Amino acid sequence: MGGSEGQPLFETRSTKGTLLYRVFAVTVFLGICSIWTYRLIHLPPAGESRWAWRRWAWFGLFGAELWFGFYWILTQASRWSPISRQTFKDRLSHRHDHGLPGVDIFVCTADPAIEPPAMVISTVLSMMAYDYPTEKLAIYLSDDAASELTYYALLEASRFAKHWLPFCRKFKVQPTSPTAYFNSSTESVGDGGSHEEFLEIKKLYDETKHRIESACEHNLVPDKVRSAHEEFSQWDSYYSKRDHDTIIKILIDRTDSEAVDIEGKVLPTLVYMAREKRPDYVHNFKAGAMNSLIRVSSAITGGKIILNVDCDMYSNNSDAIRDALCFFMDEDNGHEIGFVQFPQRFDNLTKNDLYGASLLIACKVEFHGLDSHGGVLYIGSGCFHRRETLCGMKFGEEGKIAASMMSRISKGHQLKDLKDLVSCTYEKNTQWGSEVGLKYGCPVEDVITGLAIKCRGWKSVYYNPQREAFLGLAPTTLLQTLVQHRRWSEGDLHIFLSKYNPAIYGAGRISPFLILGYHCYLLWAPNSLPTLYYSLVPSVCLLSGISLFPEISSWWMVPFVYVISVKYTYSLVEFLQSGGTVRGWWNEQRMWLYKRTSPYLFAIIDTAFKALGFSEATFAITTKVADEDSSRRYRSEVMEFGAASPMFTLISTLALLNLICFIGPGIRLAVMGSDFGYVGSMFLQVVLSWALVLINMPVYEGMFVRKDGGRMPTSTTVTSLVLAVSACTCVAFLS
Repeated sequence: MGGSEGQPLFETRSTKGTLLYRVFAVTVFLGICSIWTYRLIHLPPAGESRWAWRRWAWFGLFGAELWFGFYWILTQASRWSPISRQTFKDRLSHRHDHGLPGVDIFVCTADPAIEPPAMVISTVLSMMAYDYPTEKLAIYLSDDAASELTYYALLEASRFAKHWLPFCRKFKVQPTSPTAYFNSSTESVGDGGSHEEFLEIKKLYDETKHRIESACEHNLVPDKVRSAHEEFSQWDSYYSKRDHDTIIKILIDRTDSEAVDIEGKVLPTLVYMAREKRPDYVHNFKAGAMNSLIRVSSAITGGKIILNVDCDMYSNNSDAIRDALCFFMDEDNGHEIGFVQFPQRFDNLTKNDLYGASLLIACKVEFHGLDSHGGVLYIGSGCFHRRETLCGMKFGEEGKIAASMMSRISKGHQLKDLKDLVSCTYEKNTQWGSEVGLKYGCPVEDVITGLAIKCRGWKSVYYNPQREAFLGLAPTTLLQTLVQHRRWSEGDLHIFLSKYNPAIYGAGRISPFLILGYHCYLLWAPNSLPTLYYSLVPSVCLLSGISLFPEISSWWMVPFVYVISVKYTYSLVEFLQSGGTVRGWWNEQRMWLYKRTSPYLFAIIDTAFKALGFSEATFAITTKVADEDSSRRYRSEVMEFGAASPMFTLISTLALLNLICFIGPGIRLAVMGSDFGYVGSMFLQVVLSWALVLINMPVYEGMFVRKDGGRMPTSTTVTSLVLAVSACTCVAFLS
């Protein structure tokens, strides 16, 4: 062990195959330039109406291809020089085991109907069971609904923790979420554990879970529990989740001699917090909750490291804290690291990731590339921060703003003082939400907060361990996925149009490559316009007999074929190397199309309406519950449509348009006989339309074949049919 002195706590390695990728990227870009050249050289002549239609369609296609080429350049920032990290926890233990910092863990929930309390407490218990000194660990649950059911669930969790933590220590349990553990366990506990011990702890948890679910089902805390715990009286003045007093309770205080488990070992601190809310005050959604947690935790435990997770993102790796500390406490480079971001991974994905919810390429490829340019984005969950970075401190300087803000907060506050810290008026005339804490005013507050931290001189680290650090719940319906991406893309577009645009806000303060990398995500929404054009106009022109691409015998066909074939071949190989399947890749292409043509377009519309003052900012929570029929279809990888939505109307209308445009010319050729000249001039349009028809097969099935509850709503099918047929009739008439 002595040989570890002076050795780094983490290692950074370049990813293999970088040179080969760069050659590929350059050749693709040269192909794109050749396509641009073709468009400029072969502009259709102005003149008769038919040529005029072709000319305008040509210009639009050229604009879309310019955008795709520009976006291709942006994507290279996250692929040009990817790196990977390795930590050395044994060296950390040898050198710092007696000087480990306090860690405060923030868990946020907002609606017990969408985020069931039983799920929330399973996450909390997994955090309490980290392989870390419990006297230095504190878990804070922010309940933005101020639900007494959630508080009751946490009270039950605090009791079960006295049994669960010793069990996890004794048998090195992984994962430490009881729900996940019992769902995956084979009823044996290893390390000499008996079947009886397994059944005993499982029985305790099942009883705990049953009491919680029974209370939620009846929407009532048991009278026996309510009478035994006077803190439930705090709900006597409760009006609604948007109108209530502050509620704070320290359920487990590690300084209390009675706060021990069944083996007599200290339990982690456990705190429930519901900040005050009033209808006349802006509460700033999750960012407001996080800032309240920062203040309350500063007064109670003041851990130097803060971890925040979503309420469904349970701990799957008990060493995650020590992994993060390897970066923060490295003697050579740790002082410049502001936060350590772990990937968001999910344990309910289907084999072929039906809705592309894993963001596989982002986690396995893109974030590693951004890490080499100063750090990955802060993505809102599974992230370890230095407390001072969240309090506005600049790297290498005294945090004057942070000090002035935090000077009003000191440890040892009474309950009344703690409540003052999270009152509706506390932040008035302060710099909370601007210079201190998470940023306000954006649906994706995590992204601009991380950007601001980097612009203050800090770096971030992306760490993707072999065993996933956190596992959560991915959306299990198509609508949930589209709504989630609508919120994300709208928030990203908001950043692009704001003062926090990295090209302006980060100029001279962060790497130019990192600026480009940010824009890959900030420009998700504008991607909808060229994608819509490319997935619609060539097919419509195919129906009208208007050629927009070179003939199959022309040399100008080469760059089109090269870019398309090579790019998608590489995409497939990359996906497979990242752990995906061929069918999963095909699902990813489908979701790429649906996201770009539906939620991203609606994000642009929403942003425009908000800019004009026609609507206000909202925060859509992705539901974590689903009915049994929907869950069964999801497990069988059958796409769920079910509910009516304008986004479904748009997707199904485009699908029908492409089907009609593909079938129409086929019928004409069958009736009139083979026309090889026509086929040769329309080859790429036929291929594109055919690919779009194939990709939309689940939509056609949902509209015309399926009879189950997840089929496309009849109203959506009828509306889409009318719109598609009307559009094709207009095209036929005008051409």
